[in-house]
Amino acid sequence: MISTKLSLRTRIFLAMILLVLLASILISAIAIYQYNEQSKDYHEERLGRKEDNIQTHLRRVLNGRQNTWEVKTENIPIIFKEEIYNIADIHKLQINLYDLDGGLLISSKASLQTHEANVCLNGEVLNAISNTAEHMFVDKHKVNGETFQSSYTYLYDNQSKAIAILNIPYLEKDDFLVNELLEFLQRIAYAFILVLVMAIGIAFLLSKYITKSLQKISDKINDTRLEKRNKKILVNDVSEEISTLVNSYNSMIDELEESAVQLARSEREQAWREMAKQVAHEIKNPLTPMRLTVQNFQRKFDPSDPQIRLKVDEYSKTLIQQIDTMSSIASAFSNFAKMPAQQNETLNVVKIVKLALDIFNDDYIVFMSDADEIIAKFDRTQLIRVVTNLVKNGIQAIPNDRNPKIVVNVQTDATKVIITIADNGSGILEENLQKVFEPKFTTKSSGMGLGLAMVKNIVETYNGTITVTSEKNVGTVFKVTFPKEQ
Repeated sequence: MISTKLSLRTRIFLAMILLVLLASILISAIAIYQYNEQSKDYHEERLGRKEDNIQTHLRRVLNGRQNTWEVKTENIPIIFKEEIYNIADIHKLQINLYDLDGGLLISSKASLQTHEANVCLNGEVLNAISNTAEHMFVDKHKVNGETFQSSYTYLYDNQSKAIAILNIPYLEKDDFLVNELLEFLQRIAYAFILVLVMAIGIAFLLSKYITKSLQKISDKINDTRLEKRNKKILVNDVSEEISTLVNSYNSMIDELEESAVQLARSEREQAWREMAKQVAHEIKNPLTPMRLTVQNFQRKFDPSDPQIRLKVDEYSKTLIQQIDTMSSIASAFSNFAKMPAQQNETLNVVKIVKLALDIFNDDYIVFMSDADEIIAKFDRTQLIRVVTNLVKNGIQAIPNDRNPKIVVNVQTDATKVIITIADNGSGILEENLQKVFEPKFTTKSSGMGLGLAMVKNIVETYNGTITVTSEKNVGTVFKVTFPKEQ
């Protein structure tokens, strides 16, 4: 299953890139919001300024020398008959004047004057003007996607008496502000692209710097083994957190080495205790018949018996047989406990294996080899011990009701020698395959179970390996592999 988790380096890299992108989006959103607010305030203030200027201009016309008419509502259309167009042109806005009841008096837009009988203000506008302290009302609406504002306020004479209602329609044109916003967003986009490129570079270097020490620690932890001496981590110029982690790891290595030493000592002591129990048990087996033989001889000994010499011979043979058994047990234990010395003799493996097989002198033992001469460095005596033990083990595994067959094959490649010993015995149970090389493990009724353990000990001493494959009631194959050069 493929892991979907991102590495710390990737997460740091993506986090910094995402931070820059979020910052650019946030700043752009704030800029757009600020533009909308600024545009709103600009149009409101501009309409207010335009209204004040037009009010001032209208009052000058009312109070000017050119005006010969009485300043009252009824005379408004006459007073501003020509001037309203000049004022509208000067201020670039449409101007509408209504009486106090909402009826249209005059407009700078000719199309409205032709229908002035049908044009009047609604009650909402009139109530808003009359009932507010500012006596002003602003109507805001959209037509075909464009925003219009329309302000309504009183027009006063020189005695501050309301004589008309001034209406100024105003179209909010944002072309200039929109262009300014687009230019600003374009500039900020260039800036953020530059920042993004810099952020990618900085994120890459920073993530690499941060994870470099972590990767080194990770590699060291992956290489940590209980059975070998582990090196401590030495790093410089790291953060306090990583330094703490390194110190913790180094402390763990010290504790692990101490624990490994204690465990190895405990395992050795336990192994020797178990081995001592096994040796004691095996030695007791021949001691019992020896004791019984001596007691029986002592009880039945008669110097005048004419068959006394024959009985002494039988007694001696029995003791010698049991003594040989004890000697065999002692030799097996000694051979297992003694580490084989590495002689590293340059020898012909084919010749030495044939020599080991000559001991058995059995026709059912078949020898095969890739070549007549395979040169390698190995101890002559130890190689013979390996072959003879494996062949002997194969012979003992063959049932009495089966024609025995042992096949010994020697092969080689560029760097190693391979020896296989195959038998047609009863095989090894699957649950016992992992135990066959353990000391004192045996499935036979006799023996101490040290032969295969000794073979494994010898092979591993010469940097080799030994493996076993087996099939029930078909046979077992032992494969020994060791390098040509030590």
